[in-house]
Amino acid sequence: MSPEAEGFLHLSSFASTAPGGGAFSLTSLTHNPAGDTGTINISGSDIEMKLLDRLQERQKLDADLFIHRMFLTQQPVMLAGYKSLIDLPHTLMLLQQQAQNAIAAERPLFALGSGIGDCISPTEELKVIEAMSEGNLIILSESSDLCIKIVPISRTLSRAIEAPTTENVIRGSVSAFNEDLDTNIGLIKKHVHSEKLRTQSYRFEKGQRRQAILLYMEGQTNPSFLNALKRRIESNLGNNIPNLQALNKLLGFPVWTLISRFNTTELPENAAYALEKGKVVLFLDRFPFAIILPSMITDMFAVANDRNFPLFFMITMRLLRTIGVLANMLMPGLYVALVSVNPDVLRIELALSIASSRVGVPYPAIVETLLLLLVLELILEASIRLPKTIGPTITMVGGIILGQAVVNAKLVSNILIIILAATTIASFTVVGFHNSIFIRISKYLILILSALYGVLGLFAGVVVVCVYLASVNTFGIPYLYQPKARENSDG
Repeated sequence: MSPEAEGFLHLSSFASTAPGGGAFSLTSLTHNPAGDTGTINISGSDIEMKLLDRLQERQKLDADLFIHRMFLTQQPVMLAGYKSLIDLPHTLMLLQQQAQNAIAAERPLFALGSGIGDCISPTEELKVIEAMSEGNLIILSESSDLCIKIVPISRTLSRAIEAPTTENVIRGSVSAFNEDLDTNIGLIKKHVHSEKLRTQSYRFEKGQRRQAILLYMEGQTNPSFLNALKRRIESNLGNNIPNLQALNKLLGFPVWTLISRFNTTELPENAAYALEKGKVVLFLDRFPFAIILPSMITDMFAVANDRNFPLFFMITMRLLRTIGVLANMLMPGLYVALVSVNPDVLRIELALSIASSRVGVPYPAIVETLLLLLVLELILEASIRLPKTIGPTITMVGGIILGQAVVNAKLVSNILIIILAATTIASFTVVGFHNSIFIRISKYLILILSALYGVLGLFAGVVVVCVYLASVNTFGIPYLYQPKARENSDG
């Protein structure tokens, strides 16, 4: 069949020069079906217009997107970006300065070697949108097929360095991390002056597209642990990390676990201390804290600023934390065991005192203990959620009124209120919110076993908790692992 009957496509390509001296390519496509002499021309400027049209359509759905026309070195260009991310007046001044420098150097502004920015293909709309979402400015040249991504002057969207809000510092640095990665890395480097500090960057491309920064001390971090962690991160860069549960899943840690495999801190001093101990610090974009791996049992009792006190005070504080953990786990179960199952263990005077305090209480010790523990858990949760200006006052007054009311109503005994109040206070001597949750939950297991088997059940519960702790590990590092003295010779 002849070309006249079938129609034919004719493709020609040639180079031209823009008015400002920049070279661009022009492609014309001629379509002649059945001898028709009409032609269709698709040029680089047509591609630019298609991208511009798509951006204008997107602007109708996104009021934050701006499209601005201006002249640079007498060349018409279109600027596109997000108003909330770009300081447009200062960025325009920067562009004009770069244009003047290009004229003074007698080089085309949009030539590939001009250094004004990085080129993006106008046909790759997704890359253009991603570049704008990252805070870049897009320049579309109307006289050529160039689409350039430049780094503008950004708006200040991150907080200043402030005092920590979830961790109290008695004697030490009061600077806290914020949502900006560069600021957080700078705070770490101010505390760690070492040539062994290594930094690696990763980017998770799915969903919210977070950037992650991994820091460790070369020669001090366990190589097998570090390599396993890196492999896990690199094999999951296509995943989304909207929260720490997603990070826990990404790292391959069990979902149903009482022990967190990592700790969080908003204090650079604690993160630097962890690095010196051979741990790894992970930062995630827009998270105002550092993630420290692996988690160990010593993290419950020791913090970096303990060493700012005399040795005797440091040992005393850590001993008090240990006593607080044991009291929180054992006291409710011990009360139920001695009252319900093994009252013969007590001296007769103490047994009679406890019995008289429970006169009129209509249910067993396990029920009154669980009832009051539930009320205390509700008070603790309310104290966290209420505004700081009224939260402590309301929870304190509410706790006093509620405690007095339940005693007068003969729902619980006086001794139980004393025991559980001391238990609740002891739970907050633990370092780290994640660790305190484990202690608060494990006491219920010991409580139930104590109600069933008495003192024997109490010891059985302690054994179960110890066995569970011994089974936990993070990429091969046991939770009960204690570094040897020679590994921590620097303190």
